[in-house]
This record gives sequence, structure tokens and C-alpha cells, in this order.
Amino acid sequence: MNLLNTLVGKGLRRELPTRAEALAVLATSDDDLLDVVAAAGRVRRHWFGRRVKLNYLVNLKSGLCPEDCSYCSQRLGSTADILKYTWLKPDDASKVAAAGVAGGAKRVCLVASGRGPTDRDVDRVAGTIKAIKDRHEGVEVCACLGLLSEGQADRLREAGADAYNHNLNTSESAYGDITTTHTYADRVATVRKAHAAGLSACSGLIAGMGESDEDLVDVVFSLRALDPDSVPVNFLIPMEGTPLAREWNLTPRRCLRILAMVRFVCPDAEVRIAGGREVHLRSMQPLALNIANSIFLGDYLTSEGQAGRADLEMITDAGFEVEAPGEDTLPGHRDRTTADDRGPRESTGTGCGAHESTGTGCGAQEGGVCGSQEGAGVRGSASAPRADEVRRDLVAVRRRGAGTDIVPNA
Repeated sequence: MNLLNTLVGKGLRRELPTRAEALAVLATSDDDLLDVVAAAGRVRRHWFGRRVKLNYLVNLKSGLCPEDCSYCSQRLGSTADILKYTWLKPDDASKVAAAGVAGGAKRVCLVASGRGPTDRDVDRVAGTIKAIKDRHEGVEVCACLGLLSEGQADRLREAGADAYNHNLNTSESAYGDITTTHTYADRVATVRKAHAAGLSACSGLIAGMGESDEDLVDVVFSLRALDPDSVPVNFLIPMEGTPLAREWNLTPRRCLRILAMVRFVCPDAEVRIAGGREVHLRSMQPLALNIANSIFLGDYLTSEGQAGRADLEMITDAGFEVEAPGEDTLPGHRDRTTADDRGPRESTGTGCGAHESTGTGCGAQEGGVCGSQEGAGVRGSASAPRADEVRRDLVAVRRRGAGTDIVPNA
């Protein structure tokens, strides 16, 4: 296809596709799907080889969030039967993180529900960062605490944080349909604060909320302009007890097209398959590794993922390899891995593919303002899947790991 040849060429040169080209990827037929995956795979391998970065979520504070994000099981008014607990102590959080690091994770993502941290909360997280780094030399730590006030990003960086996650989630025009207690502009401002403090910015989206193709392209183009190092792509986990519990708008094939579109728009950014991959990609997860170069290991914030061992076997069986702790994730023109190199960076406005990060909580979709899951969905044009593709049996509330006495999944 001429479209795919054009997109591969632009991806290898870090050029921005046109909106029409991005929309065309989402509109490709099933007959062309493997060609789309192969084309996106060429771009992925050019910048990241066959490495897969593993990330591990630790939910520091679960539930009881005052924000009304329709996708989130921790939202105001949620009746989802999730774990609810206040701040984990640093040593307890470090022990949970140790399970992920032992499983091969090189980044630990610390997530807390809520609108944003108080200065006391930042002190708590600083203690947790120290406990983790004292125990695991070289591990990356990403914080996801919601909307940041002035100076808080700098304090997190000084405490040893490497990255900050805050997802845009959906397009600016659709944002008011999923959240009313804060604005799209609030989210953009937090990503910019992370950048200005020298943190690796991590920002992504949630697909499957009933959005249109135009909304998906809008949010990914906005992400490119913000220039995050990593872009988590969450697929809505429709949790019972949330307004979007009946939104089953995804098929494995649509998920692959969305990932490919993100890769073409942000060719040299870390594209992470985040929350919902087990529910919506299902048996197509190994194929998605040809597009994305990063995943979460084990469970998410309030829902369970597949077994950590199964994740590792999937990576090996698909012909990929787990990225080692000493390897640089990002291409050389973007990588800033040492503390001495970290510092404010001027944005050129050309975004992901232009020069230099985003679970979904930490790109993993469920956590308060950070980003999980009738009625209040975004207006959309996506066709609903067939009844046999609605897999509520794959949605399980997390009952192990952080906030429990049961061994974490990693």
C-alpha cells in the first residue's frame, strides 16, 4: 500500500504524518491488517530493535478519589468493589515493587488516587522513592499523583523520581464528556510542569470510551506536540460500578490499528501497551509487540492482569527480548538517563518524533486523575463488537499485591 510505504518513510525520518494518513490507518480493512502491523513494526524495530521494556505498577493509595472520571473505578461515586486503602508505608511499597523488579521490570510506577498531591503527600512519595532506590540500584521510578502544583515536579525530581505520568486520555473536544471536575488544560499543564522540571514526561490515552476516530487522532497529535518520552495506550477496562461499564467498543483488530497509528505519529517514543491489553487484545497480544516496545508486567491498579510468567513467555515466544536494566530504552537523540543530564528542555512543538515520556495511573488507566474506567461515554463512531467479543469474564478486580497480605503478581 502506498499509504504504508509513506508512513514507514516518515517514521524512519521522524516526520509527522498528516491527519488524513493517521485516520486512514484506523480505517484500513482486515485484509490489510497484517500489512499495517508489519509497517508499524519496521518503524518500531528501527528505533527500538526487538527489546521490550517492562514496567511495574504500585498503587500507593487506592479508591475514594474526589474526581469524577467516568472510566475510573476509583472515581467519586464508584460502586466498583475494589480495594480501598490509604497511603502505603515506604517499606511496604518497596516490598511490592521488589516483586516487579524481580520479574524483570526496569521501571516502577508509583500511583496514588486523588486530584493531586499535597506537599505532605510529595514528602511521603519521596520517602518511598528513596526506599525503592536504596533496595534496587539503577531502577527507574515514575510518579503518577494527579495534577501538580507549582514546585512539586521539582521536588519529585530532587527526591530521585525519573519520570512523571499524567495522561491526556482523550481529545480536548471530548474531554468534558468523560470528566467535569478538572479540565483538559489542567492535564496539559501538569505534563508541561514535568518537562520543565527535567522529569521524563509520560502521557498517553484511553481507547474504547466510545470516541470517534477523529478523537483518537486528535489526542495522539496533541501528545506528539507535548513530546512525551513514553506514550501508554490504555484500552478501557469496563469495570462494573462505573459509568462506562457497558462500553465494549473494541476488538483485537481495532486495538492493533490504534497502536499502529500511535507508532506512526510518535515513531521514536516508547509506546507502551497499558491497561486492558488482556481484555481486548487477548490472543493478539504477541502481535502487538511488533508495534509497541513496552508493557506493564502483572496486575494493574484495581484490576488483574495476566500472570507475570505468562508475560515473559509471551515475549520470548514472539521472538522478542526483555530490555536489560543497563540498556537505554530511548534512541540516543532522546535519551537522558543520568541525573546530571536531566534538566528543563525547550519544546519545539513538533512533539514525540521531534526530539526527546506518559498506565494508566502511570498509563494503566484506572487510577483517579492518572487515568481506569453506561452512559457518560464520549460520542463516537466506533462500531460495537459482536456479542461474542464482549469478554466480561476477563475483567477481574485486583485482590493481591499492594494493600493486601497476598503475594503480588509479577
